[in-house]
Amino acid sequence: MSRRLTLADLARFPRPGTQVPQRLRFSPDGCWLFFLWSERGDLVLSLWALDLETGERRVIAGPEPEQADETRLSLEEQLRRERARLRAVGVTTFDVATKARTVTLLWPTPSGLAVSRDFGAPRLLPGTEGALDARLSPDGSRVAFHRNGGLWVMGLDADAPVPVALPEEEGISYGAAEFIAQEELDRSEGFWWSPDGRRLAFQRTDERHIPPYPIVHLGRPQPAVEYHRYPFAGGANAKIELFVRDLEAGTTAKVELPALAAGDEYLARVWWRDEERLVVYLLSRDQQRADALQFEFPAGSPPAAAVTEGFSPFPRAPLGLWHDEQQPWINLDHHTRFLASGEFVRASESRGYKHLYLHAPDGRLVRQLTDGPWMVTDVLGVDEGARAVYFAATKETPLERHLYRVSLEGGEPERVTAEPGWHAGVLSPEGRWLVDLWSSLQRPWSAWLLDLRTGERRALVPSEDVSPDRLGVRPPTLFQVTAADGQTPLDAALYLPDGDQPAAGWPLIVSVYGGPHAQRVANDWSLTVDLRAQYLAQRGFAVLKVDNRGSAGRGLAFEAAIARRLGTVELDDQVAAVRALIDRGLVDPARVGVYGWSYGGYMACLAATKAGDLFRCAVAGAPVTDWDGYDTAYTERYMGTPTSNPEGYREASVLTHARNLKAALLLVHGGVDENVHFRHTARLIVALTEAQKPYELLLFPEERHMPRDAAGLEYQERRVMEFLGRHLGGSLVDEPGAED
Repeated sequence: MSRRLTLADLARFPRPGTQVPQRLRFSPDGCWLFFLWSERGDLVLSLWALDLETGERRVIAGPEPEQADETRLSLEEQLRRERARLRAVGVTTFDVATKARTVTLLWPTPSGLAVSRDFGAPRLLPGTEGALDARLSPDGSRVAFHRNGGLWVMGLDADAPVPVALPEEEGISYGAAEFIAQEELDRSEGFWWSPDGRRLAFQRTDERHIPPYPIVHLGRPQPAVEYHRYPFAGGANAKIELFVRDLEAGTTAKVELPALAAGDEYLARVWWRDEERLVVYLLSRDQQRADALQFEFPAGSPPAAAVTEGFSPFPRAPLGLWHDEQQPWINLDHHTRFLASGEFVRASESRGYKHLYLHAPDGRLVRQLTDGPWMVTDVLGVDEGARAVYFAATKETPLERHLYRVSLEGGEPERVTAEPGWHAGVLSPEGRWLVDLWSSLQRPWSAWLLDLRTGERRALVPSEDVSPDRLGVRPPTLFQVTAADGQTPLDAALYLPDGDQPAAGWPLIVSVYGGPHAQRVANDWSLTVDLRAQYLAQRGFAVLKVDNRGSAGRGLAFEAAIARRLGTVELDDQVAAVRALIDRGLVDPARVGVYGWSYGGYMACLAATKAGDLFRCAVAGAPVTDWDGYDTAYTERYMGTPTSNPEGYREASVLTHARNLKAALLLVHGGVDENVHFRHTARLIVALTEAQKPYELLLFPEERHMPRDAAGLEYQERRVMEFLGRHLGGSLVDEPGAED
């Protein structure tokens, strides 16, 4: 490796070769593709348009200075960025009207919402300063947005927005997804336009009964306190109600969902099937049962009991479209597609792997479209003219993702992508164009446009001119080890240093996450540009990643191994993988360490307290230390409630095992982390102090769950490397001038 990475490299984002177009959207006529992208390869995004016939690419909107500075964003916007794990700045979101006769685009600016019709000069919509989650009606005549707890609507030619619903008091909001929906259910929206733009479905969230949790800013010149109504495991959830506003009639109807309103169900998904039918997907609190209910709104008139002031009950009983029931939990997805024919495509994991099914208009199953010991991981779109659905799947191997199409009439799926690696994509509405985003261990991310009529394939934007050799790094080796059960194969990645192996074996660092809904081992460029792992390899340390049982991408049974017993099989499998490398003579058993963040921080704490005979040191970033202090939906999905599974919670808690700490432990946490509260680390510190166990603490008073400050990130990397080097032997921090 000729180029030597520096600590500053580790703190710099985006990683080399990772910048590709984001939030891809086609125009209704399929002639244009819109996306967010940085031509300079940095985090500052602009809105671009591509003429699909000519290949001409143009900038629609560039960032204003205020949009490039996160500190100038409102608290609500900062928190939404945390839920989305968003580092990019500039123009980070936009919308396109899906059924407008002319191309209608909308994007936020510091001064309010900007709109452009038919590529004309942008126009600011008055009175829209501070608008969040702004979305156009499908016909492009109106925009709806959330602001200060209320839901607002504005005609694009109007002088000012008008409120649809305003909060009665603190703790109530309209039109915004609650914390649990954003963080754990992968639902960021709190209102939904009907296809004709006449009606607006929206949620009312009542969190007044959830005690405020204080988060104190101690690193500012003047102290400040944020209050979050955080639903702790076993505690109360937000109470959600669903309403439908008829904007033409000026009436609002309440959709009667009593269990949801009581906080005993989750509003998982909402779809408008057509102009008259709204489908609501409700998930039970234990996440083992779900129902899709269809509510009808007859054309030409509002519901019979509707009123112009206040809310009225929805008078008609819903139709049950489908019911899901599954142990130990239901994994939500975004695979459902309602077709113009009245049919719909949806996914189910009832047979152990996520697969696609075609249903008749009344909900009856017509046929299963995909089958086998592999998973559909995304639906790219449906070509209704050709009656084919395009999707991404693990059909060849869970280490890769390829794009496929399958006929709605049945038959074998046809693979569309040829290049080995990881593919993602988007299909144009009329089924002609397919965007293919692709990378592999050897190839940085690139974006390709495939004309499905002619087979022509061309680059969407120029790819970054990077390669492993130019970066001075070497991709990890992918291999398999056997799980602690002695039979389950686990995917793993190993970064090895250059040069001759020491007689005792390489010192080893385990880079761990270990939790569900994540896959870290793949034929994907992100592994090659894991710069912390590469930095360690350049300095003589091997680095290991293992997808233990409980990880994503291998089917429900593989993931369900952790059900009601977090922190057990995951750690056992990580230990088994390390011991396998020791048995092969690759690793020095006296020089093994581990680091991880979030769930990985939790795993690092368990490694230090439950497997201290193997791990000499551990770096735990933002760890959950007791699951009674994490949120309802995530924790209860995997563990049940504290009262239904007390022994599982006790064994899963790091606090239970703190007295057994043997490894050196460095705790890293942000002081204003509103996801995994600093309280987790504080509680562990108390337990370690009571047990007279040593620890080190690296606290960033003004950071949240995802550290963002470049100087702070570089300082963190320096402290981590110094800690690992001190306890495992080896120089991991270069002397001044040596990094240049």
